[in-house]
Amino acid sequence: MTASTGRRVLIIVENLPVPFDRRVWSEATTLVKAGYEVSVICPKGKGATASYEVIDGVHIYRHPLPFDAEGALGYALEYSAALFWEFLLSLKVAWQRGFDVVHACNPPDTIFLIGFFYRLMGKKFVFDHHDINPELYEAKFGRRDFGWKLMLWLERLSFRTADLSIATNESYRDIAITRGGMAPDKVHIVRSGPNLDRVRLMPPDPKWKNGRSFVVGYVGVIGKQEGLDLLLDSIDHLVNVKHRKDIQFVICGGGPELGNIMKETVERGFGDYVTFTGRCPDEILFSALSTADVCVNPDRPSAMNDKSTMNKIMEYMALGKPIVQYDLREGRFSARDSSLYAVCTEPSDFGDKIAQLLDDPERCRLMGEKGRQRVSTELAWSHEAPKLLAAYDAVFGERRRSSVVQEPAPRG
Repeated sequence: MTASTGRRVLIIVENLPVPFDRRVWSEATTLVKAGYEVSVICPKGKGATASYEVIDGVHIYRHPLPFDAEGALGYALEYSAALFWEFLLSLKVAWQRGFDVVHACNPPDTIFLIGFFYRLMGKKFVFDHHDINPELYEAKFGRRDFGWKLMLWLERLSFRTADLSIATNESYRDIAITRGGMAPDKVHIVRSGPNLDRVRLMPPDPKWKNGRSFVVGYVGVIGKQEGLDLLLDSIDHLVNVKHRKDIQFVICGGGPELGNIMKETVERGFGDYVTFTGRCPDEILFSALSTADVCVNPDRPSAMNDKSTMNKIMEYMALGKPIVQYDLREGRFSARDSSLYAVCTEPSDFGDKIAQLLDDPERCRLMGEKGRQRVSTELAWSHEAPKLLAAYDAVFGERRRSSVVQEPAPRG
């Protein structure tokens, strides 16, 4: 048992409930292992409905969200409701457990209001920059209007309120410095590396093949900017143009566009070639991905996706799977030689690259090995955890002590 440091952290996240938000959960449990007292405020969701519980030493306070947002007004209402509950629960945590740092995980970029309130009381504020919301807004709505300018303003205020910010990659660090006005020494990169205690290869299960020879896997949110419509175009190309009847596609994940994507799949006549799991537990997810011969990331090319590091890419790599994706900056940085890169945005080329890999199992094996090796030696969470703790030492004005964290060694 790690001795307490006497440091107390309150993490606020609105995007997903914990422990299902993988990055936030890795951060929270790493801090607990290092002796921090950690509380998390997050929304309720499927499989995470308790208003309060303690998991692995993390104290979790959950609040209701009345609906899933659609449109600009919907997002404004959702974020306002979340902010109300987050502030109310922060008062509860302050009374029951106390905290020295508010650690805000966007989206949205409104949590700085809570951070500003507690800074007036001498608390520290850490801005954990998960999404670039101006680019996300543009990707969702296709315009740079008042809403886009509002996103820029809220982002700037988040950075200006922060004592320190955490970036998920170099692209985000550049934004924190140039657009957010933060001093370079106040921006720490902590990538969303997969936790190799969680991401595990399982025996292939033939049920995912649906009687076919190959499986192509996808995991992620089913939303507009994730490019699932482009993936359907690629499937159409393979099934109806190239007459490939030997490939089953398995799509894991939920989101606002899931119903529309499922409906379109049936309407376009290849519903039998696609299995949808919806949002699913790890056992189902890793069974499907372990069975896959190739994994895909069809993210639509945009400023948002070009600059963002996608968790799915590194999870595919951790499982030793070759990847097909569009040629985007951070996707190429993560995957390197473990991926093929389709021309942006040509679904036929994307589909042809899937077929190239399926028809060359030795190439698949070599690419998968390269990805797994890169994750185990460079990108796994065990390599990022010390960077998170170093950032927290900077918040508290101390240098990292090597004995503080006891992270498991990476596994290949």
